[in-house]
Amino acid sequence: MLLAIDTATLASGVALATADKLVAEIIVQTKKTHSERLMPHIEQLLELGQVPKEKITAIAVSIGPGSFTGLRIGMATAKALAYVWRVPLVGVSTLAALAYACPAPNSLLCPLLDAQKGNVYQAVYRWERGALIEVTAPRVIEHQNAIQELAAQPLPVLMLGEGAILFQDAIAAAGNPLELAPPHVILPRAGSVALLGHQLLQQGIHHDAMTLEPLYIRRSEAEVLWEQRHGTCL
Repeated sequence: MLLAIDTATLASGVALATADKLVAEIIVQTKKTHSERLMPHIEQLLELGQVPKEKITAIAVSIGPGSFTGLRIGMATAKALAYVWRVPLVGVSTLAALAYACPAPNSLLCPLLDAQKGNVYQAVYRWERGALIEVTAPRVIEHQNAIQELAAQPLPVLMLGEGAILFQDAIAAAGNPLELAPPHVILPRAGSVALLGHQLLQQGIHHDAMTLEPLYIRRSEAEVLWEQRHGTCL
């Protein structure tokens, strides 16, 4: 049984899953911080799923890109639990998990997350013979440039994630082939992190709890301001 944690965005999610079954999942969007609700939700999840912690054989965690603070909270919790429970840890791309929740084989899937100042974290995926394929690797791009690129695609494009909601007016103005995904799949799901985590583990992929790092892609605003004030240290 695998425990999955996703705190990369405003949504907070935890899930329990086997390789072929989603056992239990909790997804919440409230004003409480991830640090306030994550551990209580994990305890509640184990109780709801009737799974003692001794039955957890692995932990999957969403590694970004996304909220710097949210990623640190989720990854610190996942690392601590993996270390204490002595189980494998696997990091899962937040953008890939967003696309995984939307099985649309005849479309391109484009998750967008807010990267501040009009920019978005973006990647593009497609389904091929039941497998999720990465078309464009995760990157930071100005949201209008991303929308213009996608509007030129010959296939329908489903837009996912908080960035798609934030810039939905620009997406609507672009028209076909862009379309906002339905509300039940537009936001991240820990269940997708869990199932992707199982796939990675089956491929022999897992990560060291001591060295796994978030996929930030860009530097934090604090780092940029510090460098502007103090210069780059060599």
